[in-house]
Amino acid sequence: MSPKPITVLGSFMADLVCRADRMPAWGETLRGNAFAVGPGGKGSNQAIAAARQGATVNLISRLGRDAFGDMARNIYRDEGMNTAFISDDPDRSTGTASIVVDDARGENAIIIVPGACDGITEDHVTAAADAIAGSALFISQLELPLAVCRRGMALARENGVPVLLNPAPGGELPRDMFQSIDYLTPNESEASALVGQPVNTMAETVAAAAILHGWGVPNVLITLGEKGVYVSSADFEGVIPAVKAGPVVETTGAGDAFNGGLATALAEGRSLADAARFGNAVAGISVTRPGAALAMPRRQEVDRLLAAGT
Repeated sequence: MSPKPITVLGSFMADLVCRADRMPAWGETLRGNAFAVGPGGKGSNQAIAAARQGATVNLISRLGRDAFGDMARNIYRDEGMNTAFISDDPDRSTGTASIVVDDARGENAIIIVPGACDGITEDHVTAAADAIAGSALFISQLELPLAVCRRGMALARENGVPVLLNPAPGGELPRDMFQSIDYLTPNESEASALVGQPVNTMAETVAAAAILHGWGVPNVLITLGEKGVYVSSADFEGVIPAVKAGPVVETTGAGDAFNGGLATALAEGRSLADAARFGNAVAGISVTRPGAALAMPRRQEVDRLLAAGT
């Protein structure tokens, strides 16, 4: 395992999950099959995924003083994560994500309310400067204010720490921001939002990666759902196939599972192609289970799956 930690800057969201046989139409009231509350948020999910793969993880985030915040603190304690840089917000509630899951297709739609995470500031990130400087990898997403993400990325770059950005939720980014990213991991729709053109076919995927390289990103990984991930770098170019671990139950958190696994493998010194395969295995197991953070597999499960050559 990596002697250096992974530092994750990101949100926690309490996932409020409704499951139904299909998605409701606008204006329709639909009887559901089940309801559950669990830990979520992209940054938190990625941090938990990495911790369950054996990485030492620092998480920079912000929680409300409520039951959902307590849920987060309890799981971080159980996973052995460093919570020194998780601040409390006395005025805002902990973030929530309302998720509707289509049981027939295993797909979902999500609305997030960041809550306390909207109160995180650049000063909160600066307080973790030493932890960032001592990390093997720094990870961020786009659920927090952009200035906060950029501050964390700048601190990492100043200290020679590689930056992994998962640009989710999707949207345009300032062009100069790409020059601070070592690993960029959008899905197809996020890649499309970044480059301003469709990313539906393999030719379009390759073209999007070329644009992102031109903007300064050396390593582009565009996740393709059940097809795997397209990797474009100086050392490897091609599709790393998805790793099948069983029937798909729910895709919530699959991208976060991939990023947490990818980050762990990179921190351990694996090649980018091997790290992508490892990330695919983490994601492949996660989608066979309901939920997000709690669906993240343990290291032994991932190692067994890869050893089986699935």
